[in-house]
Amino acid sequence: MADIIMNSGQAASAGRDVTDLVLQDILAGVLLPGTWLKQIDLERRYNCTRPEVRRALDRLAQKRLVEHVPNRGYHVYEPDGRRAREVSEIRIILETAIAGTIIQNALPADIASLRRLAEHFDFMVLNGTMLELYEANLAFHRQLLVLGGNQELVDLITEIRQRTSSAPVSQWRTRARVEQSGREHHLMIKAIEAGDAEHLKELVRQHILQS
Repeated sequence: MADIIMNSGQAASAGRDVTDLVLQDILAGVLLPGTWLKQIDLERRYNCTRPEVRRALDRLAQKRLVEHVPNRGYHVYEPDGRRAREVSEIRIILETAIAGTIIQNALPADIASLRRLAEHFDFMVLNGTMLELYEANLAFHRQLLVLGGNQELVDLITEIRQRTSSAPVSQWRTRARVEQSGREHHLMIKAIEAGDAEHLKELVRQHILQS
């Protein structure tokens, strides 16, 4: 695994969240999968303190974008292609299975709540950090799953997602891909309003695959 490559031209944090700075560098390919993230190097790179670096690495480790190896430190998560494919297959089975139940349970107030969350995601595309965008995406999908009426399933899918590098954050390398995710959120809501379970299933499948 490579060590972090220092860049003397890296801008200081200047009030920005160090977590988002590290995340941006991971998504941009500046910090490649497997790169060891030495805390002293990150302090210098982002012109910040050791506690700020540690908090950033811990937050990214929780989201499976960074991996913490006890007694060794942190490195950028190395995706396992096989595991990612299998997790996607499991999610498709579970999340499409409750499409009909979501439609049955969705009251006008629930649809309005989903639309607010989708619009919040759209707002974060224009105004938020990558981390805020990630959280907005999770909020939308959690609310969608809650409408399935099975809390154990919600918890199971949440746990399964954590077995691979966070998706779709790891694929949000272009503005077009992020905007497409936002459009897909609104299409799901329209399918729920129309009572079209088959269309909702297909939208969920495509969204998980990030096609």
